[in-house]
Amino acid sequence: MKSQDIGLLLKLVALRSREGHGHDTHAGKGAKALPDDWRDWALDDADSDLRQESLPGLDDDQLLARYSVRALAEETGISKSQVSLALQRCQEVGLVRKERSTGVPRANARALFDFIVHGVRYVFPAKPGEITRGIATTFTAPVLEGRLYSSGELPMVWPDARGNSKGQAIEPLFKSVPYAVRRDPELYAMLALVDAIRLGHPRESKVAAERLAAYLE
Repeated sequence: MKSQDIGLLLKLVALRSREGHGHDTHAGKGAKALPDDWRDWALDDADSDLRQESLPGLDDDQLLARYSVRALAEETGISKSQVSLALQRCQEVGLVRKERSTGVPRANARALFDFIVHGVRYVFPAKPGEITRGIATTFTAPVLEGRLYSSGELPMVWPDARGNSKGQAIEPLFKSVPYAVRRDPELYAMLALVDAIRLGHPRESKVAAERLAAYLE
């Protein structure tokens, strides 16, 4: 398993939350739970064109197209070949199951949560690095801001020239994280929570795991 596989699985979760399956129950837990200023980067013209529309009402062919290798690659910045391989790997170990009626790949949210909470810090550990400019993650990301406060501790950021925050660099779970999170507020929130767990600090990990569970329900 590669670290980018987790990012792809979380993207599948984010996409499903917009399909309308139990949509109302997610209203307080997904993108709507984030503050209006959830973006921690300078916007450009391309960003203004990004719209995270809901997906209810699509027929099976349209829905399958939204989950195609090409579409997932475009949304995550992971290459098409790597997306295809990641889906195969995850299906082999039970982290992805294809829906019988549509063929749409679905993340096994319960198994994904267990792996993130109990294994990610050991398999894909994170360690704060040099001071740099970037996008806020862990306890200073919008999804956790105000829930945790570590006096005197510098923010953690994914290095990115367009980022608005300055802090200690955290290597993203996969290379294209800054690109992917600019396209999806729920993915941004979940990847920031995963980073809080990757760092392995007990207090931050506990709060992040509880918050992540709400996204993966």
